[in-house]
Amino acid sequence: MSSTEQHLKVLRLLQDHPEITQRQMAQELGISLGGLNYCLKALVEKGWVKMENFSRNPNKLKYAYLLTPNGVRAKTRLTAHFLKRKMAEYEALKMEIESLRYEMDNTQE
Repeated sequence: MSSTEQHLKVLRLLQDHPEITQRQMAQELGISLGGLNYCLKALVEKGWVKMENFSRNPNKLKYAYLLTPNGVRAKTRLTAHFLKRKMAEYEALKMEIESLRYEMDNTQE
């Protein structure tokens, strides 16, 4: 998975579940906790995600991850780019399937 795709997946997950823990995120995304932490730091440095402590929570290590306005815009751009790439892959795959079907039809005669 590319870092762009990983960033998009993290942004989508955070938008839907801002109170999710890093351990839960890593498990949900199928990546290591260290890899997720590295990704989150990059997103915070880019200004796409803001980490906030739950001030009333007795567990001071509990955070909420909030997408910033720049993060929402970045997620939209990444989603459009990802969709465009996947549509191109889909079209290429469709053509390959048709070619294989044609080959199979012509070799069975």
